[in-house]
Amino acid sequence: MHLASSLFLLASLPFGFAAGKGKGKGKDNTSVGLDVLARKAGLKYFGAATDSPGQRERAGHEAAYAQYDQIMWDSTEFSSTTPTNGQKWLFVEPQRGVFNFTEGDIVASKARAHGKSLRCHALVWHSQLAPWVEETEWTPEELRKVIVDHITAVAGHYKGQCYAWDVVNEALEEDGSYRQSVFYKVLGEEYIKLAFETTAKVDPTAKLYYNDYNLEWPSAKTEGAQRIVKMLKDAKIPIHGVGLQAHLIAEQPPTIDQHIAAIRGFTKLGVEVALTELDIRLTMPATPENLAQQKEAYKNAVGACVQVCGCIGVTIWDFYDPFSWVPYVFTSEGAALPWADDFSKKPAYDGIVEALTNKTRRSKRRSISSRRANLA
Repeated sequence: MHLASSLFLLASLPFGFAAGKGKGKGKDNTSVGLDVLARKAGLKYFGAATDSPGQRERAGHEAAYAQYDQIMWDSTEFSSTTPTNGQKWLFVEPQRGVFNFTEGDIVASKARAHGKSLRCHALVWHSQLAPWVEETEWTPEELRKVIVDHITAVAGHYKGQCYAWDVVNEALEEDGSYRQSVFYKVLGEEYIKLAFETTAKVDPTAKLYYNDYNLEWPSAKTEGAQRIVKMLKDAKIPIHGVGLQAHLIAEQPPTIDQHIAAIRGFTKLGVEVALTELDIRLTMPATPENLAQQKEAYKNAVGACVQVCGCIGVTIWDFYDPFSWVPYVFTSEGAALPWADDFSKKPAYDGIVEALTNKTRRSKRRSISSRRANLA
Protein backbone atom coordinates (compact mmCIF):
# COMPACT_ATOMS: atom_id res chain seq x y z
CA MET A 1 0.00 0.00 0.00
CA HIS A 2 1.14 3.55 -0.58
CA LEU A 3 1.01 4.80 3.03
CA ALA A 4 2.44 3.46 6.25
CA SER A 5 0.04 0.60 6.84
CA SER A 6 1.88 -0.44 9.96
CA LEU A 7 0.26 2.49 11.77
CA PHE A 8 -2.86 0.43 12.33
CA LEU A 9 -0.89 -2.13 14.30
CA LEU A 10 -0.78 0.17 17.29
CA ALA A 11 -4.47 0.92 17.58
CA SER A 12 -7.86 -0.71 17.83
CA LEU A 13 -10.83 -0.21 15.53
CA PRO A 14 -12.78 2.96 16.35
CA PHE A 15 -15.90 2.21 14.39
CA GLY A 16 -18.55 -0.36 13.68
CA PHE A 17 -21.83 -0.71 11.89
CA ALA A 18 -24.55 -3.20 11.14
CA ALA A 19 -24.13 -5.01 7.85
CA GLY A 20 -26.11 -7.35 5.66
CA LYS A 21 -25.71 -11.10 5.61
CA GLY A 22 -24.43 -11.34 2.07
CA LYS A 23 -27.58 -12.65 0.45
CA GLY A 24 -27.68 -11.96 -3.26
CA LYS A 25 -30.54 -12.14 -5.70
CA GLY A 26 -31.53 -15.42 -7.25
CA LYS A 27 -29.18 -18.35 -6.70
CA ASP A 28 -27.13 -17.90 -3.52
CA ASN A 29 -23.43 -18.17 -4.43
CA THR A 30 -22.24 -16.69 -1.13
CA SER A 31 -21.68 -20.10 0.45
CA VAL A 32 -19.57 -21.40 -2.43
CA GLY A 33 -16.46 -19.34 -1.71
CA LEU A 34 -14.90 -16.51 -3.70
CA ASP A 35 -11.93 -18.56 -4.84
CA VAL A 36 -14.17 -21.30 -6.22
CA LEU A 37 -16.16 -18.73 -8.16
CA ALA A 38 -13.00 -16.96 -9.34
CA ARG A 39 -11.55 -20.16 -10.78
CA LYS A 40 -14.82 -20.92 -12.53
CA ALA A 41 -14.65 -17.42 -13.99
CA GLY A 42 -11.18 -18.08 -15.41
CA LEU A 43 -8.95 -16.48 -12.76
CA LYS A 44 -6.05 -18.36 -11.18
CA TYR A 45 -6.87 -17.32 -7.63
CA PHE A 46 -8.80 -15.09 -5.28
CA GLY A 47 -6.74 -14.19 -2.23
CA ALA A 48 -6.52 -12.06 0.90
CA ALA A 49 -3.50 -10.48 2.51
CA THR A 50 -2.98 -11.12 6.19
CA ASP A 51 -0.64 -10.31 9.06
CA SER A 52 0.87 -12.59 11.65
CA PRO A 53 -1.04 -13.13 14.90
CA GLY A 54 1.59 -11.07 16.73
CA GLN A 55 0.82 -8.02 14.65
CA ARG A 56 -2.92 -8.56 15.03
CA GLU A 57 -2.49 -8.66 18.83
CA ARG A 58 -1.06 -5.17 18.69
CA ALA A 59 -4.17 -4.15 16.77
CA GLY A 60 -6.24 -5.50 19.65
CA HIS A 61 -8.74 -8.04 18.34
CA GLU A 62 -7.59 -11.29 19.95
CA ALA A 63 -11.13 -12.58 20.50
CA ALA A 64 -11.76 -12.65 16.74
CA TYR A 65 -8.85 -14.97 15.91
CA ALA A 66 -10.71 -18.27 15.71
CA GLN A 67 -13.40 -17.04 13.33
CA TYR A 68 -10.90 -14.99 11.36
CA ASP A 69 -8.56 -17.95 10.92
CA GLN A 70 -11.38 -20.23 9.88
CA ILE A 71 -12.32 -17.88 7.03
CA MET A 72 -8.71 -17.10 6.12
CA TRP A 73 -7.27 -20.61 6.16
CA ASP A 74 -10.01 -23.23 6.29
CA SER A 75 -12.70 -21.94 3.94
CA THR A 76 -12.94 -21.82 0.15
CA GLU A 77 -12.92 -18.03 0.09
CA PHE A 78 -9.18 -17.68 -0.62
CA SER A 79 -6.45 -19.79 -2.20
CA SER A 80 -3.70 -17.18 -1.99
CA THR A 81 -2.28 -14.78 0.55
CA THR A 82 0.26 -11.98 0.88
CA PRO A 83 2.09 -11.03 4.09
CA THR A 84 0.80 -7.50 4.66
CA ASN A 85 3.90 -6.26 6.48
CA GLY A 86 6.20 -9.10 7.42
CA GLN A 87 8.44 -9.11 4.33
CA LYS A 88 9.01 -5.36 4.12
CA TRP A 89 12.49 -3.91 4.57
CA LEU A 90 11.65 -2.25 7.90
CA PHE A 91 10.80 -5.63 9.42
CA VAL A 92 13.23 -8.02 7.74
CA GLU A 93 16.43 -5.92 7.77
CA PRO A 94 16.05 -3.32 10.53
CA GLN A 95 19.83 -3.04 10.77
CA ARG A 96 22.26 -3.54 7.94
CA GLY A 97 23.02 -7.22 7.56
CA VAL A 98 20.74 -8.18 10.47
CA PHE A 99 17.75 -10.12 9.18
CA ASN A 100 14.57 -11.13 10.97
CA PHE A 101 12.14 -13.27 8.97
CA THR A 102 9.85 -14.13 11.89
CA GLU A 103 6.74 -12.20 10.82
CA GLY A 104 6.95 -13.19 7.16
CA ASP A 105 7.67 -16.80 8.03
CA ILE A 106 4.51 -17.10 10.12
CA VAL A 107 2.31 -16.19 7.15
CA ALA A 108 4.40 -18.25 4.72
CA SER A 109 4.22 -21.34 6.95
CA LYS A 110 0.45 -20.94 7.41
CA ALA A 111 0.03 -20.65 3.66
CA ARG A 112 2.09 -23.77 3.08
CA ALA A 113 0.25 -25.75 5.76
CA HIS A 114 -3.14 -24.84 4.28
CA GLY A 115 -2.23 -25.21 0.61
CA LYS A 116 -2.42 -21.51 -0.23
CA SER A 117 -0.15 -19.87 -2.79
CA LEU A 118 2.04 -16.99 -1.58
CA ARG A 119 2.41 -13.58 -3.19
CA CYS A 120 5.48 -11.98 -1.66
CA HIS A 121 5.69 -8.24 -0.95
CA ALA A 122 7.81 -6.03 -1.33
CA LEU A 123 11.56 -6.02 -1.95
CA VAL A 124 12.41 -2.41 -2.88
CA TRP A 125 10.10 0.35 -1.66
CA HIS A 126 10.64 3.89 -0.45
CA SER A 127 8.15 3.51 2.43
CA GLN A 128 8.37 1.27 5.50
CA LEU A 129 12.07 1.37 4.79
CA ALA A 130 14.59 0.79 7.56
CA PRO A 131 15.92 4.17 8.80
CA TRP A 132 19.53 3.15 8.19
CA VAL A 133 18.82 3.04 4.45
CA GLU A 134 17.24 6.49 4.31
CA GLU A 135 19.61 8.25 6.69
CA THR A 136 22.92 7.27 5.05
CA GLU A 137 24.68 9.23 2.31
CA TRP A 138 25.37 6.45 -0.19
CA THR A 139 27.74 6.29 -3.11
CA PRO A 140 26.28 4.50 -6.14
CA GLU A 141 28.55 1.51 -5.53
CA GLU A 142 27.50 1.25 -1.89
CA LEU A 143 23.77 1.48 -2.60
CA ARG A 144 24.01 -1.11 -5.36
CA LYS A 145 25.53 -3.50 -2.84
CA VAL A 146 22.82 -2.68 -0.27
CA ILE A 147 20.07 -3.51 -2.79
CA VAL A 148 21.75 -6.68 -4.02
CA ASP A 149 22.51 -7.91 -0.52
CA HIS A 150 18.95 -7.24 0.67
CA ILE A 151 17.29 -8.97 -2.26
CA THR A 152 19.73 -11.86 -2.16
CA ALA A 153 18.97 -12.48 1.52
CA VAL A 154 15.20 -11.95 1.45
CA ALA A 155 14.31 -13.50 -1.91
CA GLY A 156 16.83 -16.24 -1.15
CA HIS A 157 15.17 -17.01 2.18
CA TYR A 158 11.79 -17.42 0.46
CA LYS A 159 13.16 -19.04 -2.69
CA GLY A 160 10.67 -21.46 -4.18
CA GLN A 161 7.86 -20.36 -1.87
CA CYS A 162 6.59 -17.30 -3.75
CA TYR A 163 4.28 -17.48 -6.73
CA ALA A 164 5.23 -13.85 -7.34
CA TRP A 165 7.35 -11.07 -5.85
CA ASP A 166 6.45 -7.39 -5.86
CA VAL A 167 10.03 -6.50 -6.73
CA VAL A 168 9.71 -2.73 -6.94
CA ASN A 169 6.83 -0.95 -5.27
CA GLU A 170 5.56 2.57 -6.01
CA ALA A 171 8.44 4.00 -8.01
CA LEU A 172 6.24 6.62 -9.69
CA GLU A 173 4.66 9.97 -8.91
CA GLU A 174 1.13 10.74 -10.10
CA ASP A 175 2.43 12.50 -13.22
CA GLY A 176 4.34 9.38 -14.28
CA SER A 177 7.75 10.72 -13.33
CA TYR A 178 10.01 8.77 -11.02
CA ARG A 179 9.55 9.20 -7.29
CA GLN A 180 12.55 10.92 -5.70
CA SER A 181 13.34 8.07 -3.33
CA VAL A 182 16.76 7.41 -1.88
CA PHE A 183 17.17 4.72 -4.53
CA TYR A 184 16.33 6.98 -7.46
CA LYS A 185 18.33 9.95 -6.18
CA VAL A 186 21.51 7.88 -6.07
CA LEU A 187 21.03 5.42 -8.93
CA GLY A 188 18.30 6.75 -11.19
CA GLU A 189 16.19 4.16 -12.97
CA GLU A 190 19.14 1.77 -12.77
CA TYR A 191 17.89 0.67 -9.35
CA ILE A 192 14.75 -0.78 -10.93
CA LYS A 193 16.78 -2.78 -13.42
CA LEU A 194 19.13 -3.93 -10.66
CA ALA A 195 16.24 -5.05 -8.43
CA PHE A 196 14.53 -7.10 -11.13
CA GLU A 197 17.77 -8.56 -12.45
CA THR A 198 18.89 -9.61 -8.97
CA THR A 199 15.54 -11.14 -8.01
CA ALA A 200 15.46 -13.13 -11.25
CA LYS A 201 18.84 -14.62 -10.42
CA VAL A 202 17.99 -15.39 -6.79
CA ASP A 203 14.52 -16.91 -7.35
CA PRO A 204 14.17 -17.81 -11.05
CA THR A 205 10.79 -19.52 -10.61
CA ALA A 206 8.96 -16.52 -9.10
CA LYS A 207 6.88 -14.15 -11.22
CA LEU A 208 8.37 -10.66 -10.98
CA TYR A 209 5.97 -7.73 -10.63
CA TYR A 210 6.06 -3.96 -10.64
CA ASN A 211 3.37 -2.87 -8.13
CA ASP A 212 1.73 0.55 -7.66
CA TYR A 213 -1.46 2.39 -6.75
CA ASN A 214 -3.63 4.60 -8.99
CA LEU A 215 -2.97 2.41 -12.02
CA GLU A 216 -6.63 1.44 -12.28
CA TRP A 217 -7.53 3.93 -15.01
CA PRO A 218 -5.58 5.34 -17.98
CA SER A 219 -3.38 8.23 -16.88
CA ALA A 220 0.12 9.64 -16.99
CA LYS A 221 0.95 7.27 -14.15
CA THR A 222 -0.19 4.17 -16.05
CA GLU A 223 1.94 5.40 -18.95
CA GLY A 224 4.86 5.66 -16.55
CA ALA A 225 4.34 2.07 -15.43
CA GLN A 226 4.15 0.97 -19.05
CA ARG A 227 7.47 2.74 -19.58
CA ILE A 228 9.00 0.65 -16.78
CA VAL A 229 7.74 -2.56 -18.40
CA LYS A 230 9.17 -1.54 -21.77
CA MET A 231 12.48 -0.47 -20.22
CA LEU A 232 12.97 -3.85 -18.56
CA LYS A 233 11.92 -5.80 -21.62
CA ASP A 234 14.23 -3.76 -23.84
CA ALA A 235 17.08 -4.56 -21.46
CA LYS A 236 16.16 -8.30 -21.57
CA ILE A 237 15.48 -8.23 -17.83
CA PRO A 238 12.56 -10.42 -16.72
CA ILE A 239 9.29 -8.77 -15.72
CA HIS A 240 6.20 -10.94 -15.69
CA GLY A 241 3.45 -8.79 -14.25
CA VAL A 242 2.08 -5.46 -13.09
CA GLY A 243 0.20 -5.23 -9.83
CA LEU A 244 -2.67 -2.78 -9.63
CA GLN A 245 -2.99 -2.14 -5.90
CA ALA A 246 -6.58 -0.89 -6.27
CA HIS A 247 -6.89 1.11 -3.05
CA LEU A 248 -10.08 2.81 -4.22
CA ILE A 249 -12.76 5.16 -2.88
CA ALA A 250 -16.39 4.03 -2.97
CA GLU A 251 -17.80 7.46 -3.76
CA GLN A 252 -15.43 8.12 -6.69
CA PRO A 253 -14.29 4.84 -8.26
CA PRO A 254 -13.11 4.22 -11.81
CA THR A 255 -15.72 3.00 -14.25
CA ILE A 256 -15.53 -0.56 -15.46
CA ASP A 257 -14.44 0.69 -18.89
CA GLN A 258 -11.60 2.65 -17.29
CA HIS A 259 -10.53 -0.44 -15.37
CA ILE A 260 -10.57 -2.53 -18.54
CA ALA A 261 -8.61 0.03 -20.55
CA ALA A 262 -5.93 0.26 -17.86
CA ILE A 263 -5.54 -3.51 -17.61
CA ARG A 264 -5.33 -3.90 -21.38
CA GLY A 265 -2.68 -1.20 -21.50
CA PHE A 266 -0.39 -3.61 -19.63
CA THR A 267 -1.45 -6.96 -21.04
CA LYS A 268 -0.75 -5.73 -24.57
CA LEU A 269 2.89 -5.38 -23.49
CA GLY A 270 3.05 -9.10 -22.79
CA VAL A 271 2.81 -9.09 -18.99
CA GLU A 272 0.10 -10.44 -16.72
CA VAL A 273 -1.92 -8.21 -14.42
CA ALA A 274 -3.33 -8.78 -10.95
CA LEU A 275 -5.29 -6.70 -8.48
CA THR A 276 -2.86 -6.99 -5.59
CA GLU A 277 -4.18 -4.92 -2.65
CA LEU A 278 -7.86 -4.32 -3.36
CA ASP A 279 -9.87 -2.42 -0.80
CA ILE A 280 -12.51 0.26 -1.30
CA ARG A 281 -12.90 2.73 1.54
CA LEU A 282 -15.91 4.90 2.17
CA THR A 283 -16.67 8.03 4.16
CA MET A 284 -17.80 7.10 7.64
CA PRO A 285 -20.33 6.43 8.89
CA ALA A 286 -21.40 3.67 6.56
CA THR A 287 -24.85 4.18 5.10
CA PRO A 288 -27.03 2.14 2.75
CA GLU A 289 -26.08 4.61 0.01
CA ASN A 290 -22.31 4.41 0.29
CA LEU A 291 -22.40 0.66 0.94
CA ALA A 292 -24.26 0.35 -2.37
CA GLN A 293 -21.60 2.48 -4.04
CA GLN A 294 -18.93 0.28 -2.51
CA LYS A 295 -20.66 -2.83 -3.79
CA GLU A 296 -20.72 -1.45 -7.33
CA ALA A 297 -17.06 -0.40 -7.11
CA TYR A 298 -16.01 -3.90 -6.02
CA LYS A 299 -18.13 -5.41 -8.77
CA ASN A 300 -16.49 -3.22 -11.42
CA ALA A 301 -12.92 -3.77 -10.21
CA VAL A 302 -13.23 -7.56 -10.00
CA GLY A 303 -15.41 -7.72 -13.09
CA ALA A 304 -12.85 -5.89 -15.18
CA CYS A 305 -10.19 -8.39 -14.18
CA VAL A 306 -12.46 -11.28 -15.08
CA GLN A 307 -13.29 -9.76 -18.45
CA VAL A 308 -9.73 -9.15 -19.66
CA CYS A 309 -7.51 -12.04 -20.70
CA GLY A 310 -4.21 -11.70 -18.89
CA CYS A 311 -5.67 -10.42 -15.62
CA ILE A 312 -4.99 -13.50 -13.55
CA GLY A 313 -6.12 -12.91 -9.98
CA VAL A 314 -7.36 -10.69 -7.18
CA THR A 315 -6.01 -10.15 -3.66
CA ILE A 316 -7.98 -8.06 -1.18
CA TRP A 317 -5.87 -6.22 1.40
CA ASP A 318 -7.11 -8.34 4.30
CA PHE A 319 -10.81 -9.17 4.37
CA TYR A 320 -12.02 -8.14 7.84
CA ASP A 321 -12.70 -4.47 8.62
CA PRO A 322 -11.08 -4.42 12.08
CA PHE A 323 -7.74 -5.45 10.53
CA SER A 324 -7.80 -2.83 7.76
CA TRP A 325 -5.10 -0.17 7.57
CA VAL A 326 -7.53 2.43 6.22
CA PRO A 327 -9.02 4.13 9.33
CA TYR A 328 -5.59 4.72 10.85
CA VAL A 329 -4.37 6.61 7.80
CA PHE A 330 -7.59 8.12 6.45
CA THR A 331 -9.22 9.14 9.71
CA SER A 332 -12.66 9.97 8.30
CA GLU A 333 -12.81 6.86 6.12
CA GLY A 334 -13.03 3.13 6.71
CA ALA A 335 -15.18 0.00 6.31
CA ALA A 336 -13.09 -0.86 3.24
CA LEU A 337 -13.36 -4.65 3.22
CA PRO A 338 -16.08 -7.21 2.41
CA TRP A 339 -16.47 -8.58 5.96
CA ALA A 340 -17.81 -6.33 8.73
CA ASP A 341 -16.85 -6.18 12.42
CA ASP A 342 -19.16 -9.09 13.29
CA PHE A 343 -17.93 -11.18 10.32
CA SER A 344 -21.15 -10.65 8.41
CA LYS A 345 -20.71 -10.24 4.67
CA LYS A 346 -21.35 -6.71 3.46
CA PRO A 347 -22.95 -5.78 0.13
CA ALA A 348 -19.39 -5.54 -1.22
CA TYR A 349 -19.19 -9.32 -1.01
CA ASP A 350 -22.29 -9.62 -3.16
CA GLY A 351 -20.73 -7.26 -5.68
CA ILE A 352 -17.69 -9.54 -5.97
CA VAL A 353 -19.92 -12.59 -6.39
CA GLU A 354 -21.90 -10.84 -9.11
CA ALA A 355 -18.69 -9.97 -10.94
CA LEU A 356 -17.48 -13.56 -10.79
CA THR A 357 -20.76 -15.06 -11.98
CA ASN A 358 -21.68 -12.61 -14.74
CA LYS A 359 -21.02 -15.18 -17.47
CA THR A 360 -22.62 -13.46 -20.45
CA ARG A 361 -20.79 -10.17 -20.15
CA ARG A 362 -17.56 -11.91 -19.15
CA SER A 363 -17.58 -14.16 -22.20
CA LYS A 364 -18.25 -11.24 -24.52
CA ARG A 365 -15.48 -9.11 -23.05
CA ARG A 366 -12.95 -11.96 -23.05
CA SER A 367 -13.81 -12.77 -26.67
CA ILE A 368 -13.26 -9.16 -27.71
CA SER A 369 -10.02 -9.03 -25.71
CA SER A 370 -8.74 -12.21 -27.33
CA ARG A 371 -9.51 -10.97 -30.84
CA ARG A 372 -7.77 -7.67 -30.17
CA ALA A 373 -4.77 -9.45 -28.68
CA ASN A 374 -4.51 -11.62 -31.78
CA LEU A 375 -4.63 -8.56 -34.01
CA ALA A 376 -2.07 -6.59 -31.98
